[in-house]
Amino acid sequence: MINRTYIKDLKNFVGQEVTIAGWVDVRRDQGKLVFMDMRDMSGKVQCVVLPNHVSAIEQVKEVRTEWVLKITGIVNQRPEKNIKAGVLNGEIELEIIGIEVLSQAAPLPFDMSNDGYNLELTAELDNRSLVLRQEKIQAVFKVQETIIDSFREFMKQNMFFEFQAPAITPATAEGGAEVFQVGYFDKKAYLSQSPQLYKQIVMSAFERCFSVNKVFRAEPSSTTRHITEIVSLDAEMAFIDSWLDVRDMAESTVRYILKQVEIKNKQHLDLVGATLPVMIDKTPTLSLAEVQEKIFEKFGRDVRGDKDTNPQDEREICEIIKEETGSDFVFIHGYPTRQKPFYVYPSEQNPEVNEGMDLLCRGVEWLSGGRRINDYKQLLEHVKIWNMDPDKIKMFLEAFKYGVPPEGGFAFGSERMTMQILGLKNIREASMFPRDMNRIDEKLNNDGY
Repeated sequence: MINRTYIKDLKNFVGQEVTIAGWVDVRRDQGKLVFMDMRDMSGKVQCVVLPNHVSAIEQVKEVRTEWVLKITGIVNQRPEKNIKAGVLNGEIELEIIGIEVLSQAAPLPFDMSNDGYNLELTAELDNRSLVLRQEKIQAVFKVQETIIDSFREFMKQNMFFEFQAPAITPATAEGGAEVFQVGYFDKKAYLSQSPQLYKQIVMSAFERCFSVNKVFRAEPSSTTRHITEIVSLDAEMAFIDSWLDVRDMAESTVRYILKQVEIKNKQHLDLVGATLPVMIDKTPTLSLAEVQEKIFEKFGRDVRGDKDTNPQDEREICEIIKEETGSDFVFIHGYPTRQKPFYVYPSEQNPEVNEGMDLLCRGVEWLSGGRRINDYKQLLEHVKIWNMDPDKIKMFLEAFKYGVPPEGGFAFGSERMTMQILGLKNIREASMFPRDMNRIDEKLNNDGY
């Protein structure tokens, strides 16, 4: 390992000689002085080469942006008039006395200096390896890291057991959704579209469980809200009284995640100009019929009787709830039973609707969940009604054959949550290496986004 001081710690070494290592973020020549902003994994610092350091002046002549350097220098306090309050190392700078080039960089395809750059999304993804070095792009994934970590933390705090679901399955969990078929030796198999069936099996043994899994959706969609590979955050819990227990756990989970993002990612939110969505003390909960009635009353669009919400419905109901309550969130329940997967519990009062739910935020669905069927005979009936092959989900059905308590769960995608928290325009901005109909790292065709 290179013996170095991390840039974030330089303030502790004022007046001392240190060694740092990192990338040239910006180079500025001002008369006989050369300034360079250096960055490493911990932050940035302004460095300066003074004319009296002859060897350093010679060494720095050829250095350009993104070169990797090992620098020896003296940490100096900045003059009061040059202090940048509220900025990491805004009160210090590094006076360079020696440079070692660790790696040179080819000329950049675009300017990454100063406040960054403005690329179209296609260009950003075409240059992903370079773009990931940019501070604002890194901020997106620092927030996403907190979302995933805090989900895991909250689950463990509430006695949920973590497991990893398989990515290759013999059958589909949700029936109607498009799936990727793969050749599995001499047989057919599928990339998992959800860990749902497996987490219900695990729940039947551990009571509470969760997983952080890659899942795959072969929906032929090129919208700003869909990609084919996502990180799904899933939870399942036994011994519930009703679907409201699931709703409350889901709400508490999201509330915890938002709080952790607020605490750990303030600088990243500020950097991208994002404000956290508002979650009031009790998130409004409406039936699908109530949602449709409110849309009709407010906007005059008659979607009453539709079997699901569409993107316009979701935007409009979030706008209505925001005006009425101040909440950026709203739960919707009471969907037609046949609109949801076979395992969702039908209402005992009205079996035509089920006890599934969605959580919307700022006009986009974040989370789906609800109560599941735990009765073996009822599950078999639904398998038949949904025209499914029971042999393909034999392991799943077997768990319920031998006794499972009332249970339910929920799931949400980390990318969509990241997109909504940060106000990104396209979910691809919230995926480090997005996959969709048009791209697997490189463009597959000429379609844009």
